[in-house]
Amino acid sequence: MPSPPRIGALRDRSRLRERRRGRRMTATVRPVRGDADNLERIKQEGETMTHGKVLVAQGGGPTAVINQSLVGAVLESRKFREVERVYGAYHGVRGIVNEDFLDLTQETTHNLEMVADTPSSALGSTRDKPDLEYCKEIFRVLQAHEIGYFFYVGGNDSSDTVRIVSEEAAKANYDLSCIHIPKTIDNDLVINDHTPGFPSAARFVAQAFTGVNLDNSALPGVYVGVVMGRHAGFLTAASALGKKFTNDGPHLIYLPERDFEIDRFVSDVKTVHDRLGRCVVAVSEGIHDDSGNPIIVQLAKQVEKDAHGNVQLSGTGALADLLVQVIKDKAGIKRVRGDTLGYLQRSFVGCVSDVDQREAREVGEKAVQYAMWGAKAGSVTIHRTGFYSVDYQLSDLTAVAGKTRVMPDEFIADTDNDITDAYRMYLRPLLGRGMPDAFRLRSSNFVERILHKDIPWTNAPWSTAL
Repeated sequence: MPSPPRIGALRDRSRLRERRRGRRMTATVRPVRGDADNLERIKQEGETMTHGKVLVAQGGGPTAVINQSLVGAVLESRKFREVERVYGAYHGVRGIVNEDFLDLTQETTHNLEMVADTPSSALGSTRDKPDLEYCKEIFRVLQAHEIGYFFYVGGNDSSDTVRIVSEEAAKANYDLSCIHIPKTIDNDLVINDHTPGFPSAARFVAQAFTGVNLDNSALPGVYVGVVMGRHAGFLTAASALGKKFTNDGPHLIYLPERDFEIDRFVSDVKTVHDRLGRCVVAVSEGIHDDSGNPIIVQLAKQVEKDAHGNVQLSGTGALADLLVQVIKDKAGIKRVRGDTLGYLQRSFVGCVSDVDQREAREVGEKAVQYAMWGAKAGSVTIHRTGFYSVDYQLSDLTAVAGKTRVMPDEFIADTDNDITDAYRMYLRPLLGRGMPDAFRLRSSNFVERILHKDIPWTNAPWSTAL
């Protein structure tokens, strides 16, 4: 057996660690496939890193996989000797200014892994949208707690917060790495091919509309489902991924990337209903007229606004109810129903994409690796390669913060009320394994009529009407 280390040697190592504490160190940059460009940029900026504490926070709407990013960042941080402690801010940036911190260094790996598989934000979240003064207070708290690495999991507003805090640190000559970890079910972060949280929400929407179509085919009528998406229609478009047969619903899909005309909408619904005896409609909460005004403002006598002054779109269920009434009044169809999928889309336990889980974990890990390689600021972005695989890059915060990505034209059908096969090809790999199929009884087995041969089978699921 090897001899145990001398007491003096242990003492020497302890002194060495003390001398290193608080002093800048040269990082050993370990190349990872797909990161060559990022590593070169990091080298040019100065490949240094410092001892310090890590602070992780989560912001904005929860998702089914946001905890994978949290745990990825925590466990990856705990691997590096430069990290003294790993803290989590409870309820996002509000928790930072209130100094509501959890010491995640003390969490067991097993419990962290259990949390990773649990939807919603384990640290809690916030809708606070920090301005410059708010970010200055965040920075003051980071300084007081000697935070050297700040990781914020969130969407557009969160990336802008990271940008401002990073700029404040640079002004104060304070050694701080600020890395944004992407998250949003709307899939509206620029540069990214897609955003963690979106695939699982899309999987839920696709399966929900599969069920709605089955229900609607059994008891025909008109169904209107309102899906989240203020400016981007990616999530609403996912409703089409559950279609198996040509006359399956949703038969009409309306996205905020196109102007919405109420009279044309009613005409579209009536045309489909006349042809099939039923109609399933998917609508983005953010549909608007040609002036950019939300449709709910046109239809509702009174509208609610959120903390940021934005019109409350689908949270109350008002849009679905109003569209249902419009169809009844203008199309003369009696059986019309509407739902708002609402918060169910964000953290539904039973519809989590395994692809989404894996990538959400990896963006958390990559954020830590970039910080440890010496990057002082950036947003981890996802880039598709091949038929389906991804690489990660560290993009400038100014290129991501405060910007909104919308559905490209090639994903939207020329009719403006459907999607294209290009979108189906884009989304299908993200939904993960085990997507269920819905089957029908065979159309060749029906019995020929004797007394009523002239009545069409338009209300039957196996109808050949298109």
